[in-house]
Amino acid sequence: MRIARACCGRPNFPAFNRWTKSHSFQLGSSFAALALLSSLLSCASKPDPNTLVMVIESSPTNLDPRVGLDAYSERIDNLIFDDLLSRGSKLNVAPGLAERWEIPDPLTYVFHLHHGVTFHDGRPLTSRDVKWTFDSLLQGKIRSTKTAAYRFVDHIDAPEDYTVIFHLKERDATLLWNLSDGAIGIVPYGSGNEIASYPIGSGPFKFVSAETDKEIVIERNDDYWGEKPHLARVRFAVVPDATTQALELRKGSADLIINASFPPDTVLTLQRDPSLAVESEPGTEMQYLGFNLRDPILKDVHVRQAIAYALDRAPMIEYLWRGEAQPARSVLPSQSWAYNGDVPRYDHDPGKARKLLDAAGYPAINGVRFHITMKTSTTESTRLMVAVIQQQLREVGIALDIRSFESATFFSDVTHGAFQLYSLRWIGGNEDPDIFEYAFDSAKFPPNGANRGYYSNPRVDALIDRARREVDPSVRKPLYAEVQSILAAELPYIDLWYLDNVLVHNRRVHNLQLNPAGNYDFLRAAELEQ
Repeated sequence: MRIARACCGRPNFPAFNRWTKSHSFQLGSSFAALALLSSLLSCASKPDPNTLVMVIESSPTNLDPRVGLDAYSERIDNLIFDDLLSRGSKLNVAPGLAERWEIPDPLTYVFHLHHGVTFHDGRPLTSRDVKWTFDSLLQGKIRSTKTAAYRFVDHIDAPEDYTVIFHLKERDATLLWNLSDGAIGIVPYGSGNEIASYPIGSGPFKFVSAETDKEIVIERNDDYWGEKPHLARVRFAVVPDATTQALELRKGSADLIINASFPPDTVLTLQRDPSLAVESEPGTEMQYLGFNLRDPILKDVHVRQAIAYALDRAPMIEYLWRGEAQPARSVLPSQSWAYNGDVPRYDHDPGKARKLLDAAGYPAINGVRFHITMKTSTTESTRLMVAVIQQQLREVGIALDIRSFESATFFSDVTHGAFQLYSLRWIGGNEDPDIFEYAFDSAKFPPNGANRGYYSNPRVDALIDRARREVDPSVRKPLYAEVQSILAAELPYIDLWYLDNVLVHNRRVHNLQLNPAGNYDFLRAAELEQ
C-alpha cells in the first residue's frame, strides 16, 4: 500500500504560478479554518473500543439494495447484503453467493448457490429468494431505475433450492456484471418497501439502526457464511461539513474517512497529526472534459485535439490534487480487464495546439482565436481546476469564459445539452466496458443515456453492439480496445485523471486494505486496537 506523501515547494510553471498568487486565499482557507477550530478543542473523547466510527457526508437515500443508487446506499448495502457474484481485482466477475455458473447457450445462465447461507433473521437463503429479488423489479412490485439493467431478462426459474436459471430475450454480456458487487443484493422472499427502513440481508454485517442526517449503525454477523469481520460494530456518522469532518478525526471522535470532501491540503495537515495516518491507492473515479459536438466550433476534431494538447495535467495533478491522481487514457480505469492504454496521446504541446488551430481556420487576432464557455459547478476543487484550464487555454489563444452554477442547475444544463464545454466525474459507472454504450452510442442521447455531447460514429456503435453480445472476454477485449482507440482519436471527451482513493484514519485502526472501487469492503478485514 502506498503511503500518501507531502509535497513541498512551488510549481515551476509560469501560468500556474500566476494563478496561485491570485488564489492564495482559497488555498489557505482550509488551513486557517482547521487551525482556528482546532484551537477550541481542549480534549478528545475516549473512543469506544468496540465501535469503529466512520465519517460519511450524507445519509444513504435508500437501503433497499434493489432501489438505492447513491454511493452511500450502495456501499453500505454491500456490507449488509450479498450479491449473486463478486468483483475481482481486474474488475471482472467472480463467485459470490453463486459458487459457480454455466452458460449453456447465449440466452441461458445457470447459477449454483452456496449451501448453508442464512439471512440475519435466521431464514435460509435459497433460489426462491434470488428469483424474488429480481422478479420484484421485473414485475413492477418495486419501482426502481435499476430495473433497466435487466431489460433483456425474459424470466427466471428456480428449479431447486440451490439452482437459479436466468433466461434472456437476447444476448447480454453485461448481465454478469449487473449481478455482482454493489449492483443488487439478495433480499428475503416476499420483501417489499419495508426493507428500506429495516434491511435484512445475509452479508457480513447486520443492520442495527439509522437516523437520517445523523448516523447508521451496523454490527458483525457472527453467523456469516464467509470470513467473519473483526469489527464488532461500525457507526457511520453523517458529517456534511468538510472542516468538521477533519476536526472529528483530530479529536478522536471519528476513526476514519475515505475520499473526503475536504481539499488535499487538509489531508497534508491531518497527516502531520501523530495520531492519524493517511493511506492511498489508485482509484477508478475519473475526471473528464466533455464537448458539445453540435457546437459550430467544437464539432471540429482538430479544435478538440488542440485543446487536448494545450492542457497540462501534470501541475494540476501535483499541486491541486497533491499527487493523489493518475493521468487517464480512457474512460475505463487502468485496473479493468478491458482497458487499452495504447491509444493516441496528447502530451502537453502548446506549439502543436497552435498549428492545429491555425489549420482549422482560427488565426489569433490580438491574441484571441475564439471564445468558448465552460459550465461548472460551484465546488471548490472544480473552481480551482477550471481557473488553471482557463490560463492554459489562453496561452494558445482560446478565451475560456467560465459560468458556475449550483449543482442541480449545472447538471440539468449538461443533461439537456445546454453547454459548450463541461467537466464531470464518472464514479463507479466506468468500471465496466458497458460504459461505452451508455456514454458514446448514438442511441444513447439524453434522456436515453449519457451521450450528452451527441457523439455519433457508426463504427463505434457496431463495435459496442457486437461486444455486448459476446460472452467470451477474449473476444470482447479487442473490440473494446478498438473503441478506446477511436474515442482517443476523435475526443468526444478529454480524459483527465483518475483520483486516488485516499483514506485518513486513526492509528488505532489496523489492517486496512483499499480496493480500486473505493467502496467499504475494507471494513470486512479492518481491526481495532484494544
